[in-house]
Order: sequence, then structure tokens, then C-alpha cells
Amino acid sequence: MADTTAQNGSEPWGPKPRKRFSRKNIMLYGTLLMVSIYYALPLYVMIVTSLKGMPEIRMGNVFGPPMEITFEPWVKAWAEACTGINCDGLSRGFWNSVRILVPSVILSIAVASVNGYALANWKFKGADVFFTILILGAFIPYQVMIYPIVILLRELGLYGGLWGLVLVHTIFGMPILTLLFRNYFTAMPEELFKAARVDGAGFWGIYFRIMLPMSLPIFVVAMILQVTGIWNDFLFGVIYTKPDLYPMTVQLNNIVNSVQGVKEYNVNMAATLLTGLVPLVIYFASGKLFVRGIAAGAVKG
Repeated sequence: MADTTAQNGSEPWGPKPRKRFSRKNIMLYGTLLMVSIYYALPLYVMIVTSLKGMPEIRMGNVFGPPMEITFEPWVKAWAEACTGINCDGLSRGFWNSVRILVPSVILSIAVASVNGYALANWKFKGADVFFTILILGAFIPYQVMIYPIVILLRELGLYGGLWGLVLVHTIFGMPILTLLFRNYFTAMPEELFKAARVDGAGFWGIYFRIMLPMSLPIFVVAMILQVTGIWNDFLFGVIYTKPDLYPMTVQLNNIVNSVQGVKEYNVNMAATLLTGLVPLVIYFASGKLFVRGIAAGAVKG
């Protein structure tokens, strides 16, 4: 075929190879580079500032690397920074956040996965109305519900405690997680569900033996969304808990906005980085599964 083409003097078939440095590629990669710099530069400043001592920071060289690396600001941010009369840093807030995060994520994902499975595979009377109410709940501003939830938690005897905040995060995470699981289960082959029904499997048998083993990507998506939202929450944490049980974000705010003593920017930067480590580590550890879950049907209608 190649010889025939050469003898006839005709051009080879197929599209022409693209130029590596075409105008389109230059604009694309240039834009990506600018966006990357825009987001990476503040992170770089935070990291280098957290590794400097205060005398070096006062010299004003914000972007320069530390002349002498010190981890004292990190130690102080974790265990010694003061918020009022308490001088135990972020450590207390960290463990409060862990005690809030773990049950909130487990409960919200467990309930939402069962809801999504039931809405996708077990049609019951009023299912469409129930699903519509859940979707509307995802778009209600949190601020509208603050005072009613205060009254509810007070009547339940949970106001000011960690379990009250766990309940709040579980409820507010329900609508969007149910939507994710419902869309994911809807995209799965219906023949699997029908075959299991023919074999005599019931509601929970199909859920645990078929749906769960095939749903790891969407569970990772739900986990990352919940971990990020719950760990970074400030509004609910400062309203529904008392000072001894404040989560890490509230502790961070109190440390950064403290008016006592000298403003220690290196400690503030270290405290900010420590607060953001947990969601970052979880995302980077499971990022591939997150992308798989989204691509496999998490955003399909």
C-alpha cells in the first residue's frame, strides 16, 4: 500500500501530525501555568514563612526561602499557642475534629448509600416525592436552618456537645450524598439486580453482596466530599459546640485572631497548614478512586 501510494504520487492518508508548539497548545499550557502559579504561590509563602523565625520574617523577604529552617513555629502551633486562657495550641481542636469527623462520615455515608440504593432499585410509593425533597434540601442555605436546629438540639439535650454536631453534619450531608449514590446505582447494569432477585436475594442481600463490592469508587467520592466539608466547617462548629469542644477550624480562628502578645506570623502559617493536612492527605491518597467514581456515574442524571 505504501509503495502504491508512492508510485501514484498521492499524499498519505490520515490527519497531519499536530505541532508540539502550536498556538493552541501554547495558550492552553500558558493558562494552566498561570492558574497553577496563582494557587501555588500562597501555599509556598505559607510553607516558607512557617519555617522562619520572627527576626527573619521582620526583614520583609516574604518570598525568599528560610536562611535557617526552624520547626519551632509548628511545635508552638500544635501544643503551645494560646486562645484566651488555654495554651494547648491546635491539639485539643484536632482531637475534637476527629471525634466529630469519624462518626459523621460513617453515619452519613451509610444512610445515604442505603437511600440511594433504595431509590435506584426498589421503587416504592412516594419515592419520587422523597427524592425531590432531598434534592431541595441540598439547596437550602445553612443560615436559614441555624436557629431551628438550635431549638431541636436543645430539646434533644444535644446542644453544646459533639454528638449534636455529628447529627447536624449527618443530616446536612444526606441530600447530596443520596443523589450521588442514587445516580451511581442507577448506572449499574440492571441485569445484576434482576438476576439476584430471581435467585431469591432480598433487599439487604443484594446491597451487601452485589452493590457494595462494586461501589468502592463512589464511596471514596462520598468520603472525600464529607471529610472535606466536615473538617473545614467553621459555622456549625462555633455555633453548636462549647469552647472546650471547639473543632480545629475554630481553634485556628481563635489563634490567628488572638490580640494577646506579638503577632507571630510563622505560628499562624504553621497552624493553617496543620489544619489543612487531613483533607489533603485523604484526597491525595485516594485521588484516583475519586476520579473513577465521578467518571463512573457520580454526576450522571
